[in-house]
Amino acid sequence: MTVDTLLTVRGLTLEVARSGHKVVNDISFDIAAGEIFGIVGESGSGKTLATRALIALLPPAIKVVGGAVRYKGRDVLTMKDRDLRRLRGAEVGVVFQEPMTSLNPSMTIGRQLEEGLVLHTKLSPDKRRARILEMLRRVGIRDPEGALASYPHEFSGGMRQRIMLASVMLLKPALLIADEPTTALDAVIQRDVMELMVELTRAEGTAVLLISHDLPMVARYTSRIVVMEKGAIVEAGRTEDLLEAPQHPYTKKLLSSLPFRGEPRSIDTAKAPMVSARDIVVDYAGRKSLLKKAAAKRALHGVSIDIHEGEVVALVGGSGSGKTTLGRTIAGLVKESGGRIQFQGRSRDEEWQDYRLNCQMVFQDPYSSLDPRMTILALVEEALRLVPGLDAAAKRKRALETLEEVGLNADYASRYPHELSGGQRQRVAIARAIARRPRFLIADEPVSALDVTVRAQVLALFSDLQKRYGFSCLFISHDLGVVEQVADRVVVMQDGRIIEEGDRDTIFDSPKEAYTRRLLSAIPALDQNARGGVSLKWRLEN
Repeated sequence: MTVDTLLTVRGLTLEVARSGHKVVNDISFDIAAGEIFGIVGESGSGKTLATRALIALLPPAIKVVGGAVRYKGRDVLTMKDRDLRRLRGAEVGVVFQEPMTSLNPSMTIGRQLEEGLVLHTKLSPDKRRARILEMLRRVGIRDPEGALASYPHEFSGGMRQRIMLASVMLLKPALLIADEPTTALDAVIQRDVMELMVELTRAEGTAVLLISHDLPMVARYTSRIVVMEKGAIVEAGRTEDLLEAPQHPYTKKLLSSLPFRGEPRSIDTAKAPMVSARDIVVDYAGRKSLLKKAAAKRALHGVSIDIHEGEVVALVGGSGSGKTTLGRTIAGLVKESGGRIQFQGRSRDEEWQDYRLNCQMVFQDPYSSLDPRMTILALVEEALRLVPGLDAAAKRKRALETLEEVGLNADYASRYPHELSGGQRQRVAIARAIARRPRFLIADEPVSALDVTVRAQVLALFSDLQKRYGFSCLFISHDLGVVEQVADRVVVMQDGRIIEEGDRDTIFDSPKEAYTRRLLSAIPALDQNARGGVSLKWRLEN
């Protein structure tokens, strides 16, 4: 251990108390003062449990059975509760993945931010308020005074994460643990939050332990990383060296699963579009009040889009840009206030039944879109209910064939959604969507909740099915890396309007609009090398 080493972990081993199953097995690493250090791995790799052990915040079912954790030379694992309370917050801060679950919904932002200062400092109320207001300004909250009296639900996800970061940095900790701090955010907000975090920690000399499965994001900000698989560290080293020349097969697998641009396809745009939306306007009713009339909020401002036969059109934009509203409106789940939608050259509303049978949707979270009371076979068979000419035996056969096509054999047919992993549930959702062989599919953030290797498998499956059945697709996503892999054409939305569109290569290589350039600058251009590694070049940066 060197003089400037802040945290030392040696041989840390965790197991499930009841079964004895080891969930973290003999891991060791050091973090220096002021360093940004990364831990990467997929869900279930043990990275979150390992980092919770660093501040003795393990769930009751998990116990430490070996190893040592030393913070500034002090043994954390043998600390008394009184000393741990002093350590947490004042010395070591934590930013969790979902700020809505770590911010108290029943307390104002002001009270929550003041709580740590009351516990760990002797500042007067006026000085506490002044420090809070200053920090809120530093993290980009436009109205700090108004924010003090507001509640978490009144802010967007990105703003909540900024507030969470403010609450941690108010105490100027020596170590910040950031556990998947940007997973639920779109690319631009993700980069803004990360840049803010790095700026704040560097200003205070704070070390950062960054936990994530987002390899490009970790590569951008860390100096060293460790890779975890099944509770063990399989590889460690300087970030740049490890990405360019990985040694362990699992690291190579993670890197090969990142989305890369495929060859462009030729789409016949001379024919009439499969789906055409013209001048779509959507207004949402405003909040009612006893004293004033509710003002409608316009979500879409005269949007027009075409999707041709066999084409994958990606709809991209930040949170609140209107892309999901447009997708749901085209699907018929949201009623448009103005405009018209045509399917195969005919009015969608006049051919409503045919359109609904030929338009299917894959949602972001399959767990909430699959009925938990139905078996997997019943869920897929349900999509075939109105198909003419299919009796019960034929529906069962088609459902089983479709499950095989998405990589789920007959053994899965009798299971329920909760018995499947996230990737398997998304395969079921895709199977439901394609079982009827639709002409048009809307995929709304279909892989955003999946690990990198599972995401790669689902995207490969999606591309294979699209080529096999030739359905047209509206692919809605904020993950531009995924869009670059699957899309033929890209449509960029901002504030309920389309601001730019074109074929994939033109949009990614020569964007015209400043907002598009900002979106693209938040993701790297990836190049694979012969050693199984990747080189990352950040787009539009000189």
